[in-house]
Parts: sequence; C-alpha cells; structure tokens
Amino acid sequence: MKKKITLKQIARELDVSISTVSKSLKNSDEISVETKERIKAFAKFYNYKPNNIALSLKNKRTKNIGVIIPDIVHHFFTTVFRGIEQYADTKGYNVIACVSDESFDKEVINMEMLANGSIDGFIMALSAETQLKNDYHHIKEVIDQGMPLVLFDRVTDDVICDKVVINDFEAAYMAVEKLIKDGRKNIALVTTETYLNVSEKRAQGYYRALKDYNLPLDKNLVLRLPFQYEDESISENFFRTQKMDAVLCVNEIFAVRCMRLAQKNGLSIPEDVAFIGFTDGILSRLANPALTSVAQHGEKMGAVAAKMLIDKIENENLVEEEIFRTEVLESTLIERETTNN
Repeated sequence: MKKKITLKQIARELDVSISTVSKSLKNSDEISVETKERIKAFAKFYNYKPNNIALSLKNKRTKNIGVIIPDIVHHFFTTVFRGIEQYADTKGYNVIACVSDESFDKEVINMEMLANGSIDGFIMALSAETQLKNDYHHIKEVIDQGMPLVLFDRVTDDVICDKVVINDFEAAYMAVEKLIKDGRKNIALVTTETYLNVSEKRAQGYYRALKDYNLPLDKNLVLRLPFQYEDESISENFFRTQKMDAVLCVNEIFAVRCMRLAQKNGLSIPEDVAFIGFTDGILSRLANPALTSVAQHGEKMGAVAAKMLIDKIENENLVEEEIFRTEVLESTLIERETTNN
C-alpha cells in the first residue's frame, strides 16, 4: 500500500505552490489544463485523499472549534484566544489552536487539517501573506462546504462570513485628535505594508485627523516598516533626521522600539515627543515611560467571536436563510506617561 501523501508533499514534489495544488484538485479554471492533469495524476497515483468535511458528520457535533491566529508573539492575539477559550468552555466546547506564522501555506494546511470532521467551525485572523496574495480560495471552499467561520481583526470583504473588528479608522483618528489637542503639530505615523488592512485603516484615520484639524501631511513623517520588523537601520535614520513632536504607531511592538530609538537620539518622552500605540498589552504597561495605548479589548473580541460561531453551529438547522453580520467593538484610549495627561 502506498503511503498517504499530503497536499504539502504534492506541492514540493511537483515544484508548485500549495494553492496551485488545491485549485487543481478542485478543477479551478485559474490553472492550466496541463498543470491540472499532471497534479491530478500524481495525486491519484499516490492515493491522495483531500480532507473535505465529511457529509456524514454534518449533523454530528464534535464540540470542538478550530482557531487559527497569525502570531503568538503579539499580545493581542493571545488575549483574543483567551477570550475564545473562556467563552467556549462555558458552552462545553474545546478549542484547537493553530498558528499560521503569517504564512499563506501554513494557513491552508491548518484549515485542511482541521476541516476533516474534527471541528464544528473556525475562528481566524488572516495571515499577512494571505492578504498579500489576496487569495482566499481555501476559506471560501470551507464555507461552501457548510463549515461556519468567523473572521476577527484581520478580515476581508472578499469573504462573506461573520466578522468581529474594532473601527480601526476611528481608533486612529481618536489617538491623533488627542495628540493635536495636546498641542502637537508635527505628528509622525509608524505603520506597515498597505496590504495589511488593519494597519491601512489606521493610517487612513491618521490622514483624516490631520486634514480635519488643518495640519499638513508631511510624507516624510510616515514610516512604513515590514510587519516582521528586525532591521532597525531605517527607523534609526527616521528618528535621527526627521523633526516630530508626536508619533502614532500601529502596534505596541513598533511603539516600544521606536521610543527607545527616540530616547537614543536625545529626545525626552513626552516632553519632546509623545507616543501612542495600539494593543495595550504587557509591553505598553511595562515600557519606560508607560505607553499610552488604544485598547482593542482582545478578550472581549474573542468572546464575541466564540459566541457568534457557537450560536451559528447550534442554530444551523433552525435558520432558513443564512445571515452574516459584522460586530464592531468600541476601542478605548488608555492614557499613560507617553502623552500629556
């Protein structure tokens, strides 16, 4: 008997992407006939069996839900997971967690692994690479097969499902407005790639606040860093060459690292330059000085996402026409030592 082969192994053996293999086995028109035939023949020879949701399990609940988060380093995602787990426990559900590590391929593999009848539904935030590729076929396939899914924080309009977010535009606007009312005139933005929808919405809130308060937009005060921020040379040069009296950072890791660079260049916080970040995690509270932050209330987001999913799972046979909704949670500005109180 031939050893069972996985989607990842097929991709590696044929030197194609996991996405190409998945689409070929689904007979997608996006893939050439020649490539589809080659992949299908290889899969058949090695007796590949896709992990589709077993129809026989449709009315049998496992009392398990799958959670896929992009990263375990960011405090926000761990708090969301805690909220999911706490609510799920009250309803008698177990939680199976996977980490995509910001990888599209890992996200696909995680979904395929979990969507084989071992869970009743998904809660997930999109990986950075999935947003970069703008490829959501694996998520749409799961939904099409009848699996309930809730997206949180990192979402996309291309996938029709239940979602839980904060209003990132309004949150950033609120933060910049606070800085302006404190008398700050040269406010910088430290953000990341435009394809990350959360960061881009925060950037748009920053732009609008400057416009509404008649402050000029200086493009030299907008610093875009890779989401996996390791090389500090760019940001070091930014704080050495640009004149600013306040900085809005789209996450607390960026904020704490940039605070250190500002201090390294002789700036006092908040006397010379004020800082506001997002997340309000451990880093924000323990930074020196303590960081003013936009709280995203991760535990509440997780609990709301879990409730939305479990309600959908348990009422799936009672609803004639499926209705999807987006729950928008209110963010809070937690003022600490990096701004004028």
